Amino acid sequence: MQAFNYETPASVADAARAAAAGAKLMAGGQSLLPSMKLGLAAPEALADLGAIAELKGITVAGGTVKIGAMTTHAAVAASKEVQQAIPALAALAGNIGDRQVRNRGTIGGSLANNDPAACYPAAVLGLGATIHTNTRAIAADDFFKGMFETALADGEVITAVSFPVPEKAGWQKFKQPASRFSIVGVFVSKGPQGVRVAVTGAGPGVFRAKALEGKLAANWSAAALNGATVSAEGLNSDLHGSAEYRAALIPVLAARAVG
Repeated sequence: MQAFNYETPASVADAARAAAAGAKLMAGGQSLLPSMKLGLAAPEALADLGAIAELKGITVAGGTVKIGAMTTHAAVAASKEVQQAIPALAALAGNIGDRQVRNRGTIGGSLANNDPAACYPAAVLGLGATIHTNTRAIAADDFFKGMFETALADGEVITAVSFPVPEKAGWQKFKQPASRFSIVGVFVSKGPQGVRVAVTGAGPGVFRAKALEGKLAANWSAAALNGATVSAEGLNSDLHGSAEYRAALIPVLAARAVG
């Protein structure tokens, strides 16, 4: 690992200035630090967001769950408010990675990194959440742009994520046993933004399965997905599973998530 400058900004404004000056923002570091050790990332400066208290915490009010960007997966999973408002979100957070990852990794870091097999992007897209930054609010449908790519501009800092509380929601993941990333993960919801089905792990980035959404909008039940199919075109194919295998898993996991 090469030498780098290390900064600890005390506010979001300080973090934004550091990022604008070329520093790489670091949340939990569960993706960035391994990449640096492998030589896949070599930032000249790191700005550690861990000291910024305003980026941490969970509030539930007015039919919305708002989670600070530096809130850890473990904190989301343990939150009684999240468990009551959106049980599927708490369950998702409680099954990310291992104990170390859950106690260090953060929701903001996961979304900014946008790993194509990460869990949180499926919840954000599947619930129609809003990503708040130091400059604007970004709808989930506009945030994810592709593999490791988001709508974030240079110097933009994620501050929080707002989730509308759904009428119903569910999450199912077929995980890779070593990394515990999703070979395929499916988040389903029925709520203020209608029926949404978001898929992670299967393609180069998280996406909505519109055909499945249509079936569930007509009949919210696992039976509504009997015989449903998803095209394998454009899906991932690797040693963990072919594109066809992933395509076959999507409606199966969606049906299980519906319950």
